[in-house]
Amino acid sequence: MAKKKPDKKTGKKGVDALKKVAILSDLTDKELDHILAISEIIEVPAGNIIMTEGEVGSTMYFFVDGEVKVSKNLTLKIGKKGFGSAEKSMVKLKAEHVSFFGDMAMFQDEPRSATITASVDCTLYKITRDSFTEFCNDFPDQGVKVLQRIASTMAGRVRKGNEDVLKLTTALSLALSK
Repeated sequence: MAKKKPDKKTGKKGVDALKKVAILSDLTDKELDHILAISEIIEVPAGNIIMTEGEVGSTMYFFVDGEVKVSKNLTLKIGKKGFGSAEKSMVKLKAEHVSFFGDMAMFQDEPRSATITASVDCTLYKITRDSFTEFCNDFPDQGVKVLQRIASTMAGRVRKGNEDVLKLTTALSLALSK
């Protein structure tokens, strides 16, 4: 999938990279050093899969540079013969707009909800659930800051999902009433 970046992952270069991550941008250099200490920087070449829908994951990624494609397998009716499965590209995410992904794995041992593939070469900081939990225990003030930002982002995603479901059900209801 990916290879470790050969540069140092700590120090000024790593801190500057993590400052690009919106949910970490106002942390101090010392606080970012603590994040660097629990993370692994990886370079993912274009076309490589970062995470696969259905696999249980225990890692989250801070998205520093690049663009990824998010896709899901959908069950579709295929003619009169039954149902089939097809992968549907849902959205493209750019590092400058999305700070992180894989965050649900920090809170649950559940299968990944989508496949994420690098559209271009990407730079990510990979963090495991165990190391993040240890970070939160060792540095509770910083852990709360990061968790509040993750929770706020996740709440926004749920809110947008709810709005999308309402729009789709309304459109379906209107289409079926004709």
